[in-house]
Amino acid sequence: MNWYDKLSEYFPIEEMKSKEHMDALLKDKKNVYLKEEGPHHVLMFVETETFVFIDYLFVSAQSRGAGLGRKLLDSLKAKGKPIILEVEPIDYEDTDSEKRLKFYAREHFHHASKIGYRRRSLATGEHNEMEILFWSPTDADEVSVYEAMKTTYEEFHTYKDETFYGDQYDPADKVLFFDKEDKENILKAFEVSK
Repeated sequence: MNWYDKLSEYFPIEEMKSKEHMDALLKDKKNVYLKEEGPHHVLMFVETETFVFIDYLFVSAQSRGAGLGRKLLDSLKAKGKPIILEVEPIDYEDTDSEKRLKFYAREHFHHASKIGYRRRSLATGEHNEMEILFWSPTDADEVSVYEAMKTTYEEFHTYKDETFYGDQYDPADKVLFFDKEDKENILKAFEVSK
């Protein structure tokens, strides 16, 4: 099974970029959008001068619990930059979501409590709320994490979206919010635009 099939089998459709989109990122942004793969893992990530964003981290079922995920995170932590990722909130009917959040907590990732993220999937049309987690060697504040998420969204998540999906993702200011008041304003604007 190739790397993309592994990812698309594990991640829900609303979280997946198309293969064309990811291939274009790997080609056009090859110095910052990176892929690492092995027989039991796929790691897709963005590395800028100031942060790392994990786009996808897949460890095969037979390798979970053997320390591979920790080893992959340790290789990113060794870069000495804040690491950011998005993850679906706990779904108590899906044990994987709870295990995933516990794994990141064990690896000293923190929940960005002031940052909200609500993105419309171009594949399903559904809006999905995601949690932002981060690890930092220097106690990065949530303002810098928010700015990194905004950069990630604008430069990678929405890269050539109309070309690949025939539609555009919502702009960052309608997807990311920094506090409760900001979220309420975004949700009101979303309701008005329906």
